[in-house]
Amino acid sequence: MTRIFQNLARRWSELSLALQFVVAGGFGLLVVMVIVGTWVTTQIRDGVTRNSAATTALYVDSVIAPLLPDLRKSEELSASVKQALDETLGQGALGKRLASFRLWRRDGTILYAKDSALTGRRFGLNDNLRSAFQGSVVAQFDTFDENEDKERAAGVPLLEIYNPVREPWSGEVVAVTEFYEVASDFKATLASALLSSWLVVAGTTLTAFLLLSGIVLRGSRIIDDQRGALRRQVSELQGLVTQNSALRHRVQRASRRATALNERYLRRIGADLHDGPAQLVALAALRMDSPVFTGDGHGSEGRSTEIAMIRKTLEDAMREIRGICTGLVLPQIETAAAADVLRLAVEEHERRTGTSVTLTMPRHLPEPGASEKISIYRFVQEGLNNAYRHGRGKDQAVRAGMKNGRLFVEVSDGGPGFDPARAEGLGLAGLRERVESIGGQFETLTGPKGTKLVIRLSVEEQA
Repeated sequence: MTRIFQNLARRWSELSLALQFVVAGGFGLLVVMVIVGTWVTTQIRDGVTRNSAATTALYVDSVIAPLLPDLRKSEELSASVKQALDETLGQGALGKRLASFRLWRRDGTILYAKDSALTGRRFGLNDNLRSAFQGSVVAQFDTFDENEDKERAAGVPLLEIYNPVREPWSGEVVAVTEFYEVASDFKATLASALLSSWLVVAGTTLTAFLLLSGIVLRGSRIIDDQRGALRRQVSELQGLVTQNSALRHRVQRASRRATALNERYLRRIGADLHDGPAQLVALAALRMDSPVFTGDGHGSEGRSTEIAMIRKTLEDAMREIRGICTGLVLPQIETAAAADVLRLAVEEHERRTGTSVTLTMPRHLPEPGASEKISIYRFVQEGLNNAYRHGRGKDQAVRAGMKNGRLFVEVSDGGPGFDPARAEGLGLAGLRERVESIGGQFETLTGPKGTKLVIRLSVEEQA
């Protein structure tokens, strides 16, 4: 049983707010309509019955009262009075309207009845008679007691009325007339009034239900739209959070690898300085200790030769130092355009190696930030260096452009290619870390027909 209620509750919660209101609100308004309609029709029935009974009672009383004697002193009616009542109730308009008539004494004795068999008989007082003897006009429509079989068998709608008969000078109730009025017209009028009241109640309830349903439906649609938009935003936010988390991990890994690469790069610079310029300077220092400069009798010709060798050694050392610095020091590219940065890197490589490079790019390139420009310059510089060293400078080319809203730069050659998993050295690894640290992508494509290095950067293209 608990599981059934849980399933019903789950299915109910899955319904839209509008459908929930239609079911729950419709049922609630139906119950309210039945309660209000029943109350209204009951009030209408009682009011119409009471008013009709009062009118009829007044009419009957005006006809019957003059015929009655002083009922406080008379224990029974005289024959003349009964005859007058028979004539009055047996003919004319009043006789046609009354299906039955009884005159009750306070002790429950029937002083007169249209059915003469009941005259003189005594019965217990029912609630209606007691109310009438207390001064109230009581009326019932098509409601019969156990002693009213004849009226029930009449087969026509009857309005039962109990009317108190009052003493003219004191106003005290001395008897009660009980009569049954043929109420065919009353029944039709009452049915019409009840139908009208039900139609009004039902129409009002339906109108209220439709108005409320319209409001709830509109609100439900707005809530559903907002819920859908919220779900899309949450989904997008979750995607962004996932992307940010992945990017953060990539940046952390790139930072760690960059730190290690910097250490390796510094060791390589130290090794280059130690193995190159430092050795030449040390050689020049040793030659300074030559006997030519200590005055041991060597001639000026030997000294000149030694000085020339020392100068040559120092010039070689200076040339190597400048070569190392040329690879380390960047030109002024922060304020240069992206196209100028590409031309500068290509021209520097052509001047230094004496080879030619094909540069292809559109007339307009977006202007990235300083970090992107530095990455582009270093990428072209390192890519062309590799093309010259490993690809023998064959078919060197640089191409740039925009694709899918991102700036791409590629460096290619026609060399024999290499295995990226084994041969990606310090320079390419450093470039990869540099590009990925600013949110870019680095790709290496190599094969027997050549090598292509590609980077893609997210920049906004400007008109």
